[in-house]
Amino acid sequence: MCGICGIVNASGKAIQESDIKRMCDAMTHRGPDDEGLYIGNNENRLSVGLGHRRLSIIDLSAVGRQPMSNEDGTIWLTLNGEIYNYLELSKDLKGKGHKFKSNSDSEVIIHLYEELGVECVKKLEGMFAFAVWDANKNILILARDRPGKKPLLYYHNRDMFCFASEFTSILSSGLVPKEIDQQSIHYYLTFGYIPAPFTIYKNVFKLPPANFLLFNGNRIDIEKYWSLDFSKKIKISENDAADETLRLLKGAVRKRLYSDVPIGAFLSGGIDSSAVVGLMAELSPNRIKTFAIGFEDAAYNELEHAKRVAERFGSDHNEFIVKPKALDVLPLLVERYGEPYADSSAIPTYYVAQQTKQFVTVALNGDGGDEVFAGYERYQAMIISELYNQIPGFFRRDIIDKLMTVLPDSINPKNRLRRIKRFIDGTRQPLNQRYLQWVGIFDYRKKQELYSPDFANIVNSANPVSFIDACFNNNDKVSLLDRVLMLDTNSYLPDDLLVKVDIASMANSLEARSPFLDHTLMEFAASVPHQYKMKRFVKKRVLKNAVSKLIPKENIYRRKMGFGVPVGRWFRGELRVFLQDNLLSSESLHRGYFKPDSIKTLVKDHVKGNCDYSFQLWALLMLELWHKKFID
Repeated sequence: MCGICGIVNASGKAIQESDIKRMCDAMTHRGPDDEGLYIGNNENRLSVGLGHRRLSIIDLSAVGRQPMSNEDGTIWLTLNGEIYNYLELSKDLKGKGHKFKSNSDSEVIIHLYEELGVECVKKLEGMFAFAVWDANKNILILARDRPGKKPLLYYHNRDMFCFASEFTSILSSGLVPKEIDQQSIHYYLTFGYIPAPFTIYKNVFKLPPANFLLFNGNRIDIEKYWSLDFSKKIKISENDAADETLRLLKGAVRKRLYSDVPIGAFLSGGIDSSAVVGLMAELSPNRIKTFAIGFEDAAYNELEHAKRVAERFGSDHNEFIVKPKALDVLPLLVERYGEPYADSSAIPTYYVAQQTKQFVTVALNGDGGDEVFAGYERYQAMIISELYNQIPGFFRRDIIDKLMTVLPDSINPKNRLRRIKRFIDGTRQPLNQRYLQWVGIFDYRKKQELYSPDFANIVNSANPVSFIDACFNNNDKVSLLDRVLMLDTNSYLPDDLLVKVDIASMANSLEARSPFLDHTLMEFAASVPHQYKMKRFVKKRVLKNAVSKLIPKENIYRRKMGFGVPVGRWFRGELRVFLQDNLLSSESLHRGYFKPDSIKTLVKDHVKGNCDYSFQLWALLMLELWHKKFID
C-alpha cells in the first residue's frame, strides 16, 4: 500500500525534482518505508515526473522500489495497492519471455502493459490505483480498481496535468489554485460526501472506479472497463447459491492473506466481519489477531458481539472504547480527507486502525457485504414503501398520515417511532427522491431554509438527483432491490465507505483489505435472483445461509447496529462549546453560503433538545473545519 503522485507538462518546461518530492512528502503516512522519484524531461516531448511513497507489504527488498521501469526504461510505473493474482500473471508472462528483476506485484503490471496495453487492467485482481508512463507513445495512463478501493485524484488545466492519491499531495504540487466549486458544496450537503468525479476544487477530479484515463498532452480520454450486470440472472438453487457464496468468499479471504508482514482483522461482530474472521481462522496456520471498537453509550456499542466471535475462533482479541475526547483527532482527519466529508464513523474507523497498527500492518475487514448482499434497512424500506403505496390513498391520507402528526417525536435517531415517521414521509416521494430523503443529510426543504439567496442562485442548476436517476430509470429488466444495490455500489460504496476506510487506515500506515469486494464474488452476487438476497424482508438471506455453520447464530440474526457515533448527545454535552465556537463564529456565519439565523436556530434547537440535527450539524461542522484548514 502506498501513495502515488506525478506531474506531466505538455509545454516543454522541465519538471523539477523538488516539485515531486514535495508531493511525496505530503503523504509520507501512506508510505513511511521508502520514497522513489522519476523525472523524464524532454524538450520535444512531454515532460513527466512520478513519485511514490511505499508501505512495504510484498517483496520487502530494495529491488521492489518504485517508480519502476521495464528493461530499457521506456515504461515507468507507480502503483498504490495490491495485485492478488500477480503470481499467476507473473508465471504466464515469464512463459512468454518477459524478464523479471523482482518478486513484486508492481513489475507484473509493467510487463502486462507491454503485452496488452491499457487492456492489461482487465487482467488484474486486487485493489489498485496506478500510473504508467509510456515514453514510446508519449502518453500517461491512470487506472483505478473495479469497486474503487484505492483513490486517485487528477488536475488538468491547459498544458499541465498532475495526479495524486490524496488532496494534500495534489495541492502541494503548487499547480492547483484553491478555487472552491460551490456546486460541490451543494452535493456534499445532500449526500454527506462529494460524488465522483467532482471534488471541492475546480478542475480537480476523482477518477471514477473501474476507469482508466489517457493523457497525451492535448486531450484526456476516460473509459470504463468494468461494471456489474444485474440483468443477467443465472439458474441456481438457493442452497447451491449459498454454497457458491461461501466458496467464493473463502477464496477471496485466501487471496488476501498473502503478505510478508503480520495480518489481523477488524471485528465489529456483524455478519460480514465475523464471516471474514471465521474464514481467516480456518485458513491461517497461526492464531489470528482481531480488533474491535466501542462506545460508552450502549446504543452504539457492539463489543459484546465482537467478543463472542473472538471467543468462538480463539483470536487474540483487542478492544478500544471511543470517548468524546476522540474528537481531538478531528484536525488530522480534516487534513487527511482533504475535502468536506460528513461520515462521523470516520472517527472510530481511525481509532480502530490506530490500535490495529500497533500489532499488524495489514487488516482484513467486512466492507462491501451490505452493498453486495443487501444488508441495509433502506433496502427493506424501498420494497415495503412500494407495497405501502398500494394502500388506498384515502386510508393513507385520512388515517395513517393524521395519526403520524399526533404521535410524539423523538430526538433519539434510533427511536423506532421516529424511524417509522421518516419512512412514511419518504413514501410520498418518487423512487429517486425517496432514496435521497432516506440517505441524505439536508433535504430540499431544509436547504431552502438554510441557503443564502446568493448561494441558492449559484447552485440552482446543480441537481443531486441526477446522480441516482440512472439506476432508477430505464432499468425495467432489473428488480427494485437490484437497482438500489447497483446505486449503492456505484456511489455510496466508493464515494463514502471506501474513502473513509482508505483515509483512516492509511493515516495510520495500515493496509485494509476487503474480501467482499473481490470482483468475482461481486459478479456472482449480482447474477443470483434478487429474492436470494432478500426474501420475506430477511436481509442477506443467501449470505446468512452460507455462513450458518461458521459463525454464532446470535451474530447472524442480530439487528444491524451500524458504525455510528453518538455525536447528537455529545453536541448537547461535552462538545457543545466546541460546536458553538466553530459554527457560530463570525467567520463561519459570514462565509456567504448560509443564512446566519438559520445556523443559529439549528444549533439552538439541537442543544436544547427540541430537535435532533446530529447529521446536519456534523456536516456543517466538517465543512467549517475544512474551511479553517484549507482556505482560511
